[in-house]
Amino acid sequence: MAVVVGEFAAVPAISAEITKPASGREDSKVFDVKTFGAVGDGKTLDTEALQAAIDACTQAGGGTVWVPAGEYVSGTLQLKSNVTLSLDHGAAILGSLDLKDYPVDKLRPSREGNSECLLYAEDATNIRLEGLGTINGRGKPKFFPINAGLNGADNRPRLIRFENCEKLTFSGLTYRNPAFWGIHLVDCRDVHFTGVKIRFRNNHSNNDGIDLDACENVLIENCDILSGDDAICLKSTLNPCRDIVVRNCVVSSHTAALKLGTSSTGGYIDVDVSNCHFYDCPMGGIKLQIVDGGRMENINIRRIVMDDVGSPLFIRLGNRGRTYAGNTHTGPDTGSGQAEGATVGSVKGVRIGDVVATVTFEARDRVAKAQAQGDVSMNFPEPGYRIEAQAGPIMIAGIPGHYIEDVMLENIQVSYPGGGTLEDTEHEVPEDIARYPEQYFFGVLPAWGAYIRHAKNIEFRNVKMSTRAPDARERIVLDDVDGFVDQ
Repeated sequence: MAVVVGEFAAVPAISAEITKPASGREDSKVFDVKTFGAVGDGKTLDTEALQAAIDACTQAGGGTVWVPAGEYVSGTLQLKSNVTLSLDHGAAILGSLDLKDYPVDKLRPSREGNSECLLYAEDATNIRLEGLGTINGRGKPKFFPINAGLNGADNRPRLIRFENCEKLTFSGLTYRNPAFWGIHLVDCRDVHFTGVKIRFRNNHSNNDGIDLDACENVLIENCDILSGDDAICLKSTLNPCRDIVVRNCVVSSHTAALKLGTSSTGGYIDVDVSNCHFYDCPMGGIKLQIVDGGRMENINIRRIVMDDVGSPLFIRLGNRGRTYAGNTHTGPDTGSGQAEGATVGSVKGVRIGDVVATVTFEARDRVAKAQAQGDVSMNFPEPGYRIEAQAGPIMIAGIPGHYIEDVMLENIQVSYPGGGTLEDTEHEVPEDIARYPEQYFFGVLPAWGAYIRHAKNIEFRNVKMSTRAPDARERIVLDDVDGFVDQ
């Protein structure tokens, strides 16, 4: 791609289709779930009544499924084309606490992880989730333990899984406590999130906020996200994620506020993130990763404030090499230390500007205390991993023979805690070519401000980095870097 130095590339075009109500609906077609037998007493299983209202709405050509105030216990519900699911204030759909209420025999198998979910749709168009109510998975570990299924299967339900759908709108609802991932969209197009509230933190492992796998033409705006795992996470198990816009969001996460990866076979193209506040993210604010092949191009991030993050920016080109031809487990590498088969991808054309970040050590003590109290909301392969987490510098790291290229950071201010020692300057940083990519795996880095390795054409413009305490390490350390500019 052509690199325009000193300028951000054009913002991806977002279709008007995702910012207006879906067509084909008539406001007069309203289907009250209580007329189909839903009780809403927080005890009665209302799955059949809720599904009957959805099916009747579909058979009538579309309309609104109205959920009045009440607590409606439900297993898996399948949404259909031209259906608006509208929850009043005080209305809540509560996920059943019995795994048998989440059958998968009529669902398309998930490409990554288990297939169970509370809300499901496939090959549908014009679906809208709206209102002032709540969708609550109630996915606590005591009800949905990890790997408790047949032969050690992990059958924890997602909150939402939509496959190959288009013209989707998520407006105004509050989403709470999935047992596994939260809102997972696969191969979906023309999607609009607006005014959504997510509350997944301190609930269970793997509680991602919004996962977009191979989705196109997506707008996420004015959302308030508090997630256990990655908050806004782009994946690409087969096809690319492209034309994605995130703006005006407030985001917090145990892991990353914004993450591209790890699943990256299709890559990430034309992503624009602006005017967001990322806070209390002990594992880092922004992570951009290509480790399973695929290409990352034209990524523009600007006007970001980060408070209390473990590191401001981690860009990684690696070679885990995972393929997604069939159902694939989630999470880390196989432990073999070897790539899993996919070719190495590429990272080119990343622009990040107008960022103010405060990096802290808070994670270590706070998370150690949380673990001692039995907090299971973490999601990494090694027990105690968060206790080892370090406050980290900017890290941009490719692998030998495969370089991250054309990255510009402009108008950046980062405050670090400092405290690095002379011994830290001698630390030999492992390559970890095929390992699941987390910055803390590399240990305490020999730089306090930025560590850059296996990279070309990296430019820092007006990047101001400081420490709040003395630090014996270098401000910037370069290793196998061609064309670095710091001005």
